[in-house]
Amino acid sequence: MSFSGLSLAQQTKLSTYNLVWTSPSENSSESMPCGGGDVGMNVWVENGDLLFYLSRSGTFDENNCMLKLGRVRVHLEPNPFVGDVFRQELQLENGLVSIEGENEGVKVKVKLWADVFRPVVHLEMESNKPVSAQAVYESWRTEDRELRKLESFGNSYKWAAPEGLHTKADVVGFEEEGVLFYHRNSGETIFDVTVRQQQMESVKSALVNPLENLTFGGFMTGKNMVPAGESNGRYLDTDFRGFALQSRKASRKHTVQIYMHTGQTETTEDWHKALKQTQRESVLAGKSAAEDSRKWWREFWDRSYISVEPEKGATNESWQVGRNYQLFRYMLACNAYGQYPTKFNGGLFTVDPVFTNKERAFTPDFRNWGGGTFTAQNQRLVYFPMLKSGDVDLMPAQFGFYLRILKNAELRSQVYWNHAGACFTEQIENFGLPNPSEYGWKRPEGIDPGRQYNAWLEYQYDTVLEFCFMILEAHRYAGTDIRQYLPLISSTLKFFDEHYQQLAFQRGSKMLNGEGKLVLFPGSSCETYKMAYDAVTTVAGLHKVVEALLAMPDDYSKEIDKTYLKELQRRIPELSFREIDGYQMIAPARVWERVNNTEVPQLYPVYPWGMYGVGLPDREVALNTWKYDPDAVKFRSHVGWKQDAIFAARLGLTHEADSLVTLKLKDAERRFPAFWGPGFDWVPDHNWGGSGMIALQEMLVQTVDDKIYLLPAWPKEKDVGFKLHLPDQTTIEVKWEQGQLERLEVWPETRRGDVVNCWEKHESLIPESIK
Repeated sequence: MSFSGLSLAQQTKLSTYNLVWTSPSENSSESMPCGGGDVGMNVWVENGDLLFYLSRSGTFDENNCMLKLGRVRVHLEPNPFVGDVFRQELQLENGLVSIEGENEGVKVKVKLWADVFRPVVHLEMESNKPVSAQAVYESWRTEDRELRKLESFGNSYKWAAPEGLHTKADVVGFEEEGVLFYHRNSGETIFDVTVRQQQMESVKSALVNPLENLTFGGFMTGKNMVPAGESNGRYLDTDFRGFALQSRKASRKHTVQIYMHTGQTETTEDWHKALKQTQRESVLAGKSAAEDSRKWWREFWDRSYISVEPEKGATNESWQVGRNYQLFRYMLACNAYGQYPTKFNGGLFTVDPVFTNKERAFTPDFRNWGGGTFTAQNQRLVYFPMLKSGDVDLMPAQFGFYLRILKNAELRSQVYWNHAGACFTEQIENFGLPNPSEYGWKRPEGIDPGRQYNAWLEYQYDTVLEFCFMILEAHRYAGTDIRQYLPLISSTLKFFDEHYQQLAFQRGSKMLNGEGKLVLFPGSSCETYKMAYDAVTTVAGLHKVVEALLAMPDDYSKEIDKTYLKELQRRIPELSFREIDGYQMIAPARVWERVNNTEVPQLYPVYPWGMYGVGLPDREVALNTWKYDPDAVKFRSHVGWKQDAIFAARLGLTHEADSLVTLKLKDAERRFPAFWGPGFDWVPDHNWGGSGMIALQEMLVQTVDDKIYLLPAWPKEKDVGFKLHLPDQTTIEVKWEQGQLERLEVWPETRRGDVVNCWEKHESLIPESIK
């Protein structure tokens, strides 16, 4: 009964967060996200036409640009979208966009949604009077298109594209009574170029190649619609060719379906057969497809929520924080089941790039920092919040990314250094090798081929530890069976153990230092403290991953070598500290040569590693680091991937956390309020949204051992309601109103006694600076 009541309450609150527009949009920058499964659409109405971009996870071309699947334009006659009555709504509970228009007595209602369980888009139109409908598939890739200066920042070549590089043409044309469109990779790809560049050709045949013969596209058709010819046009900065379907006659109901498939197939015919199978399955599902998708969305929203100052209006920034948390969570859920993780630099919802950067007036395919290139420090912020939101079922896309490229990462270690373990880098391609431009095209003679010749990224191997930890946390939170990922975690740890012993032996006669510890040099503390010795990110990460593995239950004993782990644990050095103006604080490393970026790794022991914070010993050391470390103070910001809001929340700094998270999650400067950015990356900036989600969650509830710290960094005067997930398959629901705890529900009930109300019972947990 408690869950039934909660379900109803959440649905009621959720409807207040539905985004409603009462006027059409000026252009694609004023679009609204819609999607499901692994499909994303940007939806808007412009000059009387309904338009939407179509994106899917894993659509990487020969250059590793993440291509859109095209744009669809819908025109109705008589046109209901040129009158005075207009309404476009993102219905969160149902995972769809609805649009209503009325003009001269013609009323129309449109629903656009994606099937969560099949890659199919459904467009449903119903009017009070018969109207004619035209659906046009628009493609800007019907011919090879030469990439212009700076345009390769959208693929893996970045700033170093070879002369004459092209985006190859798609195949687009009418088939039967619809439009068939697809891109099939052919010839040499960036995989081949990178393998050659990085001296991995001796094992090329053993490397996983996700680009070879990769084919993606779909088929657009409509009930009682027939091909109606081709046309040419231009939208903003890009020419396109249109392929129109026209209704046979005016009708009060029209439907359009877009069936899609992505796969590596031996032939185009094999891909086409798989696409037809998707179409058959969707047709057989009939109305149950809509019912199943709606049910999935309702269950998704029932898992968790956060509602801030619910009685305030949309102009209140605190209310916006709660609403935008929900909107961003919706955007993440649109790639719930993608083969590839949601990209930090726009996810499935990028639009024409000129609206983000006027100097990037390229095609709608463009996004800064690549499509098939994954930047680990950014990606982690997209996926960590899914633990507390209860969305662990969305995380295998990110976990599977590393698992797929494990073999290639292990081959790097074997080829370059002849030792075991998987070597993962920070900016890594979807085939497990470093981004070729970050690796360096002009490298000094004799340089170690396993090293990136790059001031920001050299020797940065430790970011994979956060994903290893994330996997282990998925087990701790939700009881997820993680056996398939244990080889990934074990191989990652093995790399650090063997690689740094080898480096030490090359420099001298000992593999360990005088205390029997690994000498983690040269290393990197984020991209910031370079040529580091015992980088805090590496040391903390190794300790916490090994500790989490050792804590795994006995039924994992066959898969986990605890004897080796205990030996490794003894070899891991301790954190380094320093003193400034009499204050002891965490150091970024034991020593380092230079500062290259603006991250604050000295606070990573606070988050993600949870070694300091509310309810933990020696918090004053971490507070000193926050307050007095000159770089920590200088680099502080809410923009993009900056995680100062998270640090403040973990340290119980209520005022600081509240200020920073409000800056993070208040309305963006775009029509859709959760399209933040570009920050350091692109719009919509998903690591901006993800870091904001984490910070807000940590303000509301934290756990240490068996203790559940309630409202450890929450302003007493702010009303909030939330349901979040915690370790040991625990769920908590809270209503905090007018400085009082009005409701507390904990599942299982046995954990209720573990809850510590930080305001009412243990104000000693709150630092003096904010009392």
